[in-house]
Amino acid sequence: MIDSHPQVLEAAIEAGKAILKVYNASETIEVTTKSDDSPLTAADQASNTVINSYLKDTGIPIISEENKQTDYEERKSWEKCWIVDPLDGTKEFIKKNGEFTVNIALCEKGKPIFGVIYVPVTRELYYGDTREGKSFKTVLDQNHTLPEKLGAPADRIEPAAEDPDTLRVVGSRSHMNAETENYIASMKDKYRDIEIVSKGSSLKFCLVAEGLADVYPRYAPTMEWDTAAGSAIAEAAGLKVIAQDTDAPLKYNKENLLNPHFLVCK
Repeated sequence: MIDSHPQVLEAAIEAGKAILKVYNASETIEVTTKSDDSPLTAADQASNTVINSYLKDTGIPIISEENKQTDYEERKSWEKCWIVDPLDGTKEFIKKNGEFTVNIALCEKGKPIFGVIYVPVTRELYYGDTREGKSFKTVLDQNHTLPEKLGAPADRIEPAAEDPDTLRVVGSRSHMNAETENYIASMKDKYRDIEIVSKGSSLKFCLVAEGLADVYPRYAPTMEWDTAAGSAIAEAAGLKVIAQDTDAPLKYNKENLLNPHFLVCK
């Protein structure tokens, strides 16, 4: 799968380069507000244009944050679909802290089967295939060049072994709320030390997948495009992404594209 869809990785990289043109063009980012009060920049739109140009030839329909959404009556018949966030972490982008990503996932029958997350500033490319059960992190060169051979053993990422004394909990830079704090408090009975690891955007999934954190509890709103690629990479690495309302894996291409609260864990 990783070798059979190189255009998906290329799409994420080229979208990242388009984002960087806006990011590096001036010290301040011009922001408009969408109807749901979320921020929108020229980089969101430039990235979306690039990604759509790459994915349209696959013949697989696309759900993107920046596309007009297709009615569920049509979507529910889709066997497969791409779920895309052209710029995840727009708030991080505006703050210019580098913690923003390009997210592309392929879902089949409601399950993420392949995911790509690209971090333009650090040139870190995360990708995973749930059917192969492997996830990888490849750091690209200064020119954002995709290597000829993907999935090198040295690039494989895996969750950390359980530490009975310490739990590293991923917390959002933008969404540390009371429910998250309650979850952390509940873990203090089980672990001697609780460490908080803060990251923006879908990088929170990546931290757990590559063993730099142990669990990611999410008690704040997310949409499917925020999480699909991260879900694929986490699950391919051997983690679970569990919806808090059903205690079952997070589902995709739902009638309501809003996610329930969830937990990423072993």
